[in-house]
Amino acid sequence: MESAGPITTLHDFIRCINAHDPKGIVLLCTTDHIFIDSLGSQVSGREFLQQAWAGYFSLFPDYHIDIDAAVSQNAIVLACGFASATHAPSKKWWRIPAAWRAVVRDGQIAEWQVYADNKPVYELCWSRANQSIEDDGSRK
Repeated sequence: MESAGPITTLHDFIRCINAHDPKGIVLLCTTDHIFIDSLGSQVSGREFLQQAWAGYFSLFPDYHIDIDAAVSQNAIVLACGFASATHAPSKKWWRIPAAWRAVVRDGQIAEWQVYADNKPVYELCWSRANQSIEDDGSRK
């Protein structure tokens, strides 16, 4: 059976991400799949990946990837666009430019790497909720 092209596989994977479907995401991953986040941390193992995606979607219930362009060479696909979401605890929405690299093997994602500057997200979502500057310039 001939597998889908690498860019089609990437779009199928992103459709599962945008549908918040951890089971569908994992089904599109190889058994030795590696996820690499924007800080370089790696996650593997289908059960752990499914739990990690479910946890991420509970933290960011409307997480969404918009792809502006994707190119492939052999089994490697590079995509660029934007990621956006609302941080559930703070109700703060963010949108950042991002890029992704996928290694596709036999119609499945063997490796998924995220490239993004998440500092704005961390600052928006995890800043002290009631931090303010007093008239004298000191923090309360």
